[in-house]
Amino acid sequence: MSSPLSWGPPHPERADAARNRQRLLTTARELLSEAGPDSLTMDRLAERSGLGKGTVFRRFGTRAGIFQALLDDNERALQHEILSGPPPLGPGAAPVDRLTAYGSARIRFLTENEDIARAATEGRRPGGRRPPMSQIHIRVLLRELDLPGADVDVLTGQLASALEAPLLLQLLDAPEQDRSALTARFEVGWRYLVERVCGSTGTTAG
Repeated sequence: MSSPLSWGPPHPERADAARNRQRLLTTARELLSEAGPDSLTMDRLAERSGLGKGTVFRRFGTRAGIFQALLDDNERALQHEILSGPPPLGPGAAPVDRLTAYGSARIRFLTENEDIARAATEGRRPGGRRPPMSQIHIRVLLRELDLPGADVDVLTGQLASALEAPLLLQLLDAPEQDRSALTARFEVGWRYLVERVCGSTGTTAG
């Protein structure tokens, strides 16, 4: 059984800062819903939210930072499933099964949030920001597998890279391909990768 996983306690946030953050995220979602990603700019978010442009810049830094904050907020549900949801994504399944389930869940998450993820990667150096959740979760599961001779830190980075938004979004650019079919192919590819790297060690029967 997998050990409990925690990303640590959330950083304390002043009540007014928390309210401003939620107000900005809610406003950003409204703009996205009304007119799509191109409508969401720092100036428009400040004007629509009624907060100063300086507040928006301090909170997000760049336009891409707004989308990254939206993506991180959307990802909370996935984190909850990993920490306390049913297996195999949640605790209780063998490490290989959990690793496979996590990759599939993250692929689906990025596909479902494709527009936000694309905008969040604008101007980002390739490989410049791996999702901490992937790094931590994959490392925990690899350590439970106790793979002989494996450099867990290097292997963690390599597997996490396969689930990075820039790579998956580039693959989604395949012309005239159905999104659901592409997502299914990525999930099969992830399962193949995990099985070849980790073998059947710790896999549940079935």
